[in-house]
Amino acid sequence: MYMLKNVLRNLSGKPATRLYPLEEREPFPAYRGVITNEVEKCIFCNSCARVCPTDAITVDAKAGHWHYDPFLCVYCSACVEKCPTKCLVQVPTHRKPSVTKFRVLRTGTPRVKKSVAAKGKEESGIEKKAEKE
Repeated sequence: MYMLKNVLRNLSGKPATRLYPLEEREPFPAYRGVITNEVEKCIFCNSCARVCPTDAITVDAKAGHWHYDPFLCVYCSACVEKCPTKCLVQVPTHRKPSVTKFRVLRTGTPRVKKSVAAKGKEESGIEKKAEKE
């Protein structure tokens, strides 16, 4: 008798779960979400990769590549807080399930340091003078 009451209530009531692909849940107010990089603002300083506890981010400053592995990320937002240009943003959406693993690659133009750029201009000026003589 004790179980019969619960069984009848569960059978007659609405389901406690959602049909996921058809019904999506809105994220909670404090949900951190998926990390995106606005690569136009990124200076490829590598500070996000250094602070990442799971090594989900790798940066190649010379080539201008920013790699992100969403399957390693624990959404701690340490990289977002550490970014000096605030180009990393966490969008409050859930990542869609996937059958295969993938990595996110963002490519931009790496910033040239001022001392290197000035040195390059001096060398090109010396070469031009040598060509004239």
